[in-house]
Amino acid sequence: MDFTFTEEQLALQDTLTRFIDKDYTFEQRRKNLAANRHENEGAWAAFAELGILALPFAEQDGGLDGTALDTYLVMRSLAKGLILEPYISTVVLSGSFLQQHATPQQRSVLIPAIADGSTRFAFAHYDVESRYQESRIHTRAVKQADEWILNGHKAMVIDAPVCDHWLITARTAGQDHDSHGLSVFLVKAGHPGIRLKSYRLHDGHQAADLVMENARLPQEALIGAADTAYPAIMQALAATHAALSAEAAGLIEALNTATLEYLKTRKQFGVAIGTFQALQHRMADMAIAAEQATSMALLAAISLASDDPQERIVKAAGARVLLARLSRHVGEEAVQLHGGMGVTDELIVPHYFKRVTVLNSQYGDPDFHLQRYSDSLLTSQKDNDAA
Repeated sequence: MDFTFTEEQLALQDTLTRFIDKDYTFEQRRKNLAANRHENEGAWAAFAELGILALPFAEQDGGLDGTALDTYLVMRSLAKGLILEPYISTVVLSGSFLQQHATPQQRSVLIPAIADGSTRFAFAHYDVESRYQESRIHTRAVKQADEWILNGHKAMVIDAPVCDHWLITARTAGQDHDSHGLSVFLVKAGHPGIRLKSYRLHDGHQAADLVMENARLPQEALIGAADTAYPAIMQALAATHAALSAEAAGLIEALNTATLEYLKTRKQFGVAIGTFQALQHRMADMAIAAEQATSMALLAAISLASDDPQERIVKAAGARVLLARLSRHVGEEAVQLHGGMGVTDELIVPHYFKRVTVLNSQYGDPDFHLQRYSDSLLTSQKDNDAA
């Protein structure tokens, strides 16, 4: 298999790297967070101008026909800047779902709105009792005349406070653990009957709980066909897991770069501490972890092109497991090798580690993904034995 990136992909990566270095600096990010500003309209407009908001969508829907490898490069590049904008929520998770499940008429309106930066989406899927189980949905929508009546409680909806529209999953048929019977509704932020309980996550991102009490939605709020959203949700989450794995690989690279630079400049006993053999060994382990992370994140991205939906889900789960372990290890080492500086707010390294910590619990923690991956191995072994 050819792992060489095209000239266009390398040019995109270079452009995004220069944008982060010049226009999305760490100091500006710190000032925005201190002022409680979580929306950078200039950055979002730049993303639209650079084409990364339209990148993964089909050309007939107003996109650029990008691949999962393009998204991989975007996420690795953006990781260095610790961006606060809802790129994952809007473009990867919500966008993937809309492209797979929305009707052609809905796509013709919603996808261009994402591509030009005029609309941002948060995906409200997990209920307070879901525990990462994608089919364990208690929120319900009941059809009454020409309306849907929505009741439920969504937990930790990433980026909900900074998005103008929400995609809300609800059960329209079946029991609470059935994969069949799930539907998704498009709701504008501030809709009557929906209370927003917002809070800031450890890494600076915004999230919220959504409490729905007899919220009345028009019939056209339903995305795609009723009761059939589960497969598209799972594939959208697989794409999200692959993107988060790419971001984790980018964070590992950024942590290694910052730590190596520190070891070269920090001196003790008149010499750079990077000359100490014990620290060189630890840095070598971090470099090995970076190579492993890159390989696994690439595998997850490449697997999204598979014709087997289950393979896409399983490979993405495997990537999340390994990337969680590697990123945590590198993050801890980076903080320790910086000494006391490694926990100060003025240094970017602890902010990278905060992002690693939060990322490793989004849409499933390592234990959840490990169980999914191991269960798939057991199922495969049983199938082989039966054959």
